[in-house]
Amino acid sequence: MVLIARLLARRVLILVPLVLGVVAFVFIVMRFSNSKPEYAYFQGANPTPEQIHQFQLENGLLDPLPLRYLRFVADLARGDMGTSVLTRKPVIESVTTALPLTLQLTFLGLAVAVVLALIFGVTAALFRDRWPDQVIRVVSLVGVAAPAFWLALLMIQWLAVGEGLFPTGGYINPADSFAGWLRSMALPALSLSLPVAAQLTRVIRTSMVEELDRDYVRTAIGSGLPPVVVVGRNVLRNALINPLTVLGLRIGYLIGGTVVIEQIYGLPGMGQLMINAVRDGDPAVVQGVVLTIAVGFMVVNLAVDILYLLVNPRLRSAA
Repeated sequence: MVLIARLLARRVLILVPLVLGVVAFVFIVMRFSNSKPEYAYFQGANPTPEQIHQFQLENGLLDPLPLRYLRFVADLARGDMGTSVLTRKPVIESVTTALPLTLQLTFLGLAVAVVLALIFGVTAALFRDRWPDQVIRVVSLVGVAAPAFWLALLMIQWLAVGEGLFPTGGYINPADSFAGWLRSMALPALSLSLPVAAQLTRVIRTSMVEELDRDYVRTAIGSGLPPVVVVGRNVLRNALINPLTVLGLRIGYLIGGTVVIEQIYGLPGMGQLMINAVRDGDPAVVQGVVLTIAVGFMVVNLAVDILYLLVNPRLRSAA
């Protein structure tokens, strides 16, 4: 436990400069974008040059860039992401309102992807080069090539409009109706997860096949251990290292994919909040959403690193 705590502390320390780097990158990109808060504030009311200048003075937009950056970092340290020039509300309020839905969609899609990948990846490896393996490999290849937005449109047309099994869009709070929440999130989660599940299936299948060909598997089975025990206790655990690596990388795809999926299904999450802010020229909201997503992605990757340590003891000794 002491070793795990030490490794965890080391990775958290590495996370600090990464977060600062992301903050600096987002700040610089937003400062040089075409989005002008002084014009969005007046909402097309044709402000005079004096009004624009007064707004810039009051909000520190004429200060030197390094001073504005230090003030921005200091505000973030206090939990202040700025104020929306359109709604006049703190950005943190909009983010905390939209973030729970995006987290629900991301982790529901992640859970579906992992379950499907484990079922089909292990099945393909156990029936290697036989018809179940061939079918799963073809289906997973199609799934890797299919973009999430295309799957979303197909599912709406088939399962929502055609069969009427699911709603075409909208969101129901789980506190109001858990069954309604599942129905409203089922198609978005499936649309988001299927490409990831297809890629993970291929990786799990390859890792399982390599592990099944190792000498210790034949020795264990030859000594009388049931194949189910050998596969479940040893083979699967050792074969999960490469899939965990891919999963850590694909979580970024899941987080980024929510932007498109939320627009298609009309879900009021972080993706829809950012798209609306870009369209309306509200840079503070765009900045807050991008920072939240980027930091969330780094935290999730930290969690994947911890899973490496739990799955493979050799990584603990190497670290």
